[in-house]
Amino acid sequence: MAKPDAGKIGSTKLDAVDWAILGILQNDATIPNKDIAARVGVAPSTCLQRVRRLRATGVVSSVRAHVDPSRLGRPEQAFIAVQVRPHSREAAEDFVARVGRMPETMAVYNVSGVQDYLVHVAVRDSTHLQSLIIDRLLVLPQVAHCHTQLIFGAPVTTPLRRLPDT
Repeated sequence: MAKPDAGKIGSTKLDAVDWAILGILQNDATIPNKDIAARVGVAPSTCLQRVRRLRATGVVSSVRAHVDPSRLGRPEQAFIAVQVRPHSREAAEDFVARVGRMPETMAVYNVSGVQDYLVHVAVRDSTHLQSLIIDRLLVLPQVAHCHTQLIFGAPVTTPLRRLPDT
């Protein structure tokens, strides 16, 4: 029997089997339940019960398709670090809502430090990026400053893994 993990999500303890299931789902959430069960060494009914529990407790909060922006005519990506002023909940919420509606926006992160937000965008080319920044971001009343970094390579992502027991 696997030792329960020291980390808890609410009242849900995750053991080694739960973490193995999470690892599989994070890499490909379309794998059939029977295949996940075989890979982690449990019965399909047990696996299904565990997956349902992970979803019910919010550990697995959504299942999404990864879309390649370059296949849709947007091969250039960038992070735009944005400083928002004034610092108020209303200004921040309005900024996030406006930027979230822009078709180029892939994600908006609220961060600490000099900048307040990182906006991940996918655009056609540098002219499109320049137009997005000058004509649509810098004109927003909350935007005090922008700093842009081009993304040259695909992100390296790994599944969230179990922490060592402490």
